[in-house]
Amino acid sequence: MSIIPVPRVAVVVVAAGSGTRLAGGAPKAFVGVDGHTILHHALRSVFAAAPAQVVVVAPASRVGDALTEVDATAGDRRDLATVVAGGETRQDSVAAGLAALWADVEVVLVHDAARALTPPEVFARVIAAVDAGHDAVVPVLPVVDTLKRVADDVVVEAVDRSVLAAAQTPQGFRRAVLDAAYAAATAEFTDDTALVQHAGRAVHTVAGADLSFKITTQADLARARAIVAPVPPAPRVGVGTDVHAFGGDGTLWLAGLEWPGEAGLHGHSDGDAVAHAIVDAVLAAASLGDIGTHFGVDKPEYAGAHAPAFLRRTAEILAEAGWRVGNVSVQVQANRPRFAARRLEAEQVLSAALGAPVSVSATTTDGLGFTGAGEGVAAFAVAVVVPR
Repeated sequence: MSIIPVPRVAVVVVAAGSGTRLAGGAPKAFVGVDGHTILHHALRSVFAAAPAQVVVVAPASRVGDALTEVDATAGDRRDLATVVAGGETRQDSVAAGLAALWADVEVVLVHDAARALTPPEVFARVIAAVDAGHDAVVPVLPVVDTLKRVADDVVVEAVDRSVLAAAQTPQGFRRAVLDAAYAAATAEFTDDTALVQHAGRAVHTVAGADLSFKITTQADLARARAIVAPVPPAPRVGVGTDVHAFGGDGTLWLAGLEWPGEAGLHGHSDGDAVAHAIVDAVLAAASLGDIGTHFGVDKPEYAGAHAPAFLRRTAEILAEAGWRVGNVSVQVQANRPRFAARRLEAEQVLSAALGAPVSVSATTTDGLGFTGAGEGVAAFAVAVVVPR
């Protein structure tokens, strides 16, 4: 078992806010994003960054829940993490986190759990800037909106946005600088760099990240949920074709229907070109081979079988591979039989067997080719399959 050295960097994760504006039914950091809380996502980013002591500051009533999130995200860095109870204000909570830092810590990052999707590289940029000699560092984004100064609902003047930036977290400090600023603080500040700047220290900037937005309102939470939502595999499309010549034994079976008075088609089964084209299209869409792979002449149980047997088994094969049929469109090319009167009947039979919508159309080839000469039937199918 490897021993992780005592780090010189610490991250104080502030997760003690009430989340009044979010109105999520729980303290903000414990509101769910997907199957996990805001705090869970924040800690995943923290532990993915450089090894550091991690101090989570949680509401006193949620210390146990915060420990659960630490256990779920820390991995082999669990021994580097602790949870402490926060105070009445944000500064009180940060002060509680600072009090829990180990003596070896030289660089402190203060991070809002509400910026749950902050990429690990932002942490790295902040640490590097402090290591380069800066007392205080804040990640920022340029302001892109046009800004106006307003008084009593009247625009007074435009504001030059080129000199403005939107501050984010984690904000980084030399520990001695931050400790001194907190010891001397006599007022509340909106963030820690403002407090340090008030104490007379310069604050430098590094690039922030679009993903570091703060989850404050329901709209912010919806944005976060959309980002972390798993992207399902895309639907897939397959094409199938089949041809059979007239001259088989018995009557014609086509599109799952028997056609009395029409000559049968040659084939290992009943020669139903429509059903066979559907099978090929569906299997091709899911990369599961073709009709010969699963229903070839070496499978005597399918000798003389009709469309429902093929389509039901194809749907089962697809389900076993984690797919289902979205829909199928199949076109018949033949001089006979005439499909118009039985098209809806064919669609019902095929759809019921496959367990998905199947549409059928029919056309002739104006006397061209083997179908135009009345020698056989061709069918062309397109299938869409989607993840189950």
